[in-house]
Amino acid sequence: MYTLKTEAAFDSAHFLYGYNGKCSNLHGHRWVISVEIKSETLKASGQLRGMIVDFGDIKHDLKELADEFDHAFIYETDSLKPATISALTNENFRLIEVPFRPTAENFAKHFYDIIKSKGYDVKSVSVYETPNNCACYSEELV
Repeated sequence: MYTLKTEAAFDSAHFLYGYNGKCSNLHGHRWVISVEIKSETLKASGQLRGMIVDFGDIKHDLKELADEFDHAFIYETDSLKPATISALTNENFRLIEVPFRPTAENFAKHFYDIIKSKGYDVKSVSVYETPNNCACYSEELV
């Protein structure tokens, strides 16, 4: 099995609605998305001969994804009052609403699905909240 791995990062804020602990408060992370793609074989001919994919393509797609979330306040649907959303919008804050609790675990699955939808054979996606803490998602059986 051949694998390629690349990473991209973004900075954003979030909070965990309904959580009993310090993460219930608004805070930020330098999130790092690490994507690993796989293939049993390498391209046999053409420009990509000897490769799974062009690193430039997967790096571009992952950076584009990270850039969508960069410098935003990410919040779960129905976790903020409409007046709060309105006030933040009026202050020109960049808000991203997601239909899941914005945890590293949920982001790993979310980003896995997005990268897979772009045609890559994804082995796993890891999302780091800190340099030492990450969550991984894979559909492979261990």
